[in-house]
Amino acid sequence: MIIWFIAATALSFILTYYVRKLALRLNVVDNPGGERKIHTKPVPLMGGLGIFLSFSAVLIVAAAVTGRIVGVITWNMFVGVIMGGAILIVGGIWDDVCNLPPRHQIVFPIIASLIVIAAGIGVSKMSNPLGGVLILAAPFSGLVVFPYLMGTTYATKLFDGLDGLVAGITAIGALLIMALALMPKYFQPDVALVAAIAAGAFIGFLPWNFHPAKIFLGEGGAMFSGYLLGVLSVISGAKIAVVLMALGVAVVDAGWVILRRVFWENKSPVSADRKHLHHRLIDAGLSHRLAVITLWFISAAFGAATLLLQSAQKLVAFGLLAFVTLMVGAAAILKRKRA
Repeated sequence: MIIWFIAATALSFILTYYVRKLALRLNVVDNPGGERKIHTKPVPLMGGLGIFLSFSAVLIVAAAVTGRIVGVITWNMFVGVIMGGAILIVGGIWDDVCNLPPRHQIVFPIIASLIVIAAGIGVSKMSNPLGGVLILAAPFSGLVVFPYLMGTTYATKLFDGLDGLVAGITAIGALLIMALALMPKYFQPDVALVAAIAAGAFIGFLPWNFHPAKIFLGEGGAMFSGYLLGVLSVISGAKIAVVLMALGVAVVDAGWVILRRVFWENKSPVSADRKHLHHRLIDAGLSHRLAVITLWFISAAFGAATLLLQSAQKLVAFGLLAFVTLMVGAAAILKRKRA
């Protein structure tokens, strides 16, 4: 497993170099300007392409060599995950080039999520936070998985505002799923293998994406991040709590931002602004890197806690995470006002 992790890391690092050159040649760049953008010079997009290609290539080779994609992960699921990811990357690059309106952007995550469900990736039972297990009949599985995948996909898309933030959180989430899959209580070596390759692909991208970024994830990469974590958590047996805690800061931030825009400011929920938590931290005086590392730490700490907590305790932990996130945001706002 370590070999495949290293292979994904190395290949992602190398492919990102060439994707960056391609993006520059095609002039697929994010130009500075506007309220939300904080970079001061054009930065290439399409970074998700290198991540996706390295993840898919190493996964295919690993599956062929080890025969590990059996048991929990069927070959249909294997193909479905890659096909859904390809849809997101292609759609994201199209968006990077043409700046599609939100009503067109949403088509790609919808298609990707439906492909995953059609491939047989679903939930048959879920831990009840109040105790026991919830059994889901087959027709209802998609009704749970579809909104969940859409939620994780958009959580990382909306949270992609600082260099290295989403890539790092995705790597943390993948490593946590790998650790959970290797625990004797669950032991799913095929899930652990896929999660290790996913973590490696994002870690290999980080040296290019950490501040000051030489390349951005782009729309495809930002969506692929949440999509992949969501899919991994469903495949691993609805270990949704791990991903919700790893993505908890992004989920809470996205929820708060949408509520604020719709009910307080009477704006579109997808309108851009500089009022995300990560922007608040920078405006309060944190450096770009320190703001990112702070949010990484919160995600890693609460995500790791789910490996030790029981169902009801996880619900309490998520509530604590939401409280901490909101308090950090409130403290940042107050510090800026006093400055």
